[in-house]
Amino acid sequence: MSGFDKRREGFESKFAHDEELRFRATARRDKLLGLWAAERLGLSGSAADDYAKEVVKAEFEEPGDHDIFRKIRRDFDAKSIAVSDHQIRREMDDLMKVAMEQIAGKG
Repeated sequence: MSGFDKRREGFESKFAHDEELRFRATARRDKLLGLWAAERLGLSGSAADDYAKEVVKAEFEEPGDHDIFRKIRRDFDAKSIAVSDHQIRREMDDLMKVAMEQIAGKG
């Protein structure tokens, strides 16, 4: 195997690893976000856990974060919860950082 092939293989391996970490971090972020939203919706215990699972499932409706944002926005609107779009998106960003740190073993 040439040096180029070894480097390419190394890059491919790192890319696959990074993508798996990102997937795991996104799933964790979605769960944390679901628990955050559940609290604002007045849910606790198993109801909050069930809601968080719904948020995680919403991730698979379409690529990107739009589906999760829409679910939470719709649920907040249905219960007249006063949380702005900006607050939801900021929480999504903040929780992604937390999830990445947790996945990396830093938190």
